[in-house]
Parts: sequence; C-alpha cells; structure tokens
Amino acid sequence: MVLLYGDLTLKFIIGFLFMVLQINLFGRGNIAPTSAIDQLQNYVLGGIVGGMIYNSSITILQFTLVLLIWTLVVFVAKFLTNHNNFFKKVIEGTPQVIVRNGKIDVDLALRNGLSANDLSFKLRQAGVLDVRKVSRAVFERNGQLTILLKNEDSYKYPIILDGKIDMEELATSGHDEEWINDQLQKRHIDVSEVYMANFINGELVIYKY
Repeated sequence: MVLLYGDLTLKFIIGFLFMVLQINLFGRGNIAPTSAIDQLQNYVLGGIVGGMIYNSSITILQFTLVLLIWTLVVFVAKFLTNHNNFFKKVIEGTPQVIVRNGKIDVDLALRNGLSANDLSFKLRQAGVLDVRKVSRAVFERNGQLTILLKNEDSYKYPIILDGKIDMEELATSGHDEEWINDQLQKRHIDVSEVYMANFINGELVIYKY
C-alpha cells in the first residue's frame, strides 16, 4: 500500500513537471487556447495524466516515456505550423471571413460548422443586431468571431505574420504583393525578418524579430 501511494505521488510530481515544462517550452498559449494545437495539447496531456496516473500496471518509466513522446509530438507540430504554411493551414486552419459588407457567406459558414443560430448568437454577444451593419466578421481559429462594423475606421489588417504574407488580408487592405514588396524594399527589410506587420489607418506598421 505504501509503495502504491509512493508511485502515485511520483506520477503526480512527474505529471505536474511536464505540464510546467510544456507551458514554459511552448508558451502560455495553452493556458488560454487560441488554436487547435493548444486545445489538443491540453486535452491529450490531461488524458495522459488523468488516465494513467491511477493505473498501477503502468510503471513510472512508461508514464514518463509517454509524456516525453507527447511533448515531442507537440514540439514538432508547433515547429511545422510556425515554419510551413501548408502544415499551418492543415493543422490550425485559417481565419474565415463569414460576413463581408453586410452579406453572409452561407456556404462558408456551414463548411466551418457555424449554424445560423450560432452566428446569430455570436453577433448578439458583440452587440450586433443588424448584420447589414457589419463590414467584416472573421471566424477565428479558436471559434470566436471578430467583428468590424461599417462605421469603424481604425481596423488593422495583419498583412505579415511570422515572416509570411497573408495574401487575403493584403487584398482586403486594398493592396497587392507588389505594393508590400515595395514597402519592405524601401525600409531594407526582408519579409522573413518581420514578426508582424499591420496596415493601420493607411500606414504599414512593422515589428521585426
């Protein structure tokens, strides 16, 4: 009995240390999940710790190895999503413009699992009762809806994120790839050097790595 509680205590400690390790290693995104990876990381890690910690047939070594394997899987997934657009779209998805200039893209909403009831609820949460007043409503990767009303002029367009140009946001801002490349050349900056670039009130604001 003493040995059983000793193993249980060690598993608790190891599980706690791996949770802290993942938070510090991968950032605090999993505390307030903003992407599919963050959500999945929490669910699986919780399942591993909760499901294996009371199973006496699973040794401490096996428990530790499973946690190490999952940490490695998350690390690889995050690395790929940060450095490869294809994997980023496949694993995390991309924000979708559900409402544009007061018109709902019904097919796009349904493809993203957003029913009319869900959309109406999210609009009401944002204080929007008339969809015709919406200039742009973006269905984010975490399931939230970001809304820009037609009378709001201070919206920022995230044109470059993590060293990659967002062509859809660039087009929405009223510019093309030639324009953004010209802006970068004038400042002697390569796109790979840009952490984030926003188009705010007619001005390109760049934050480098």
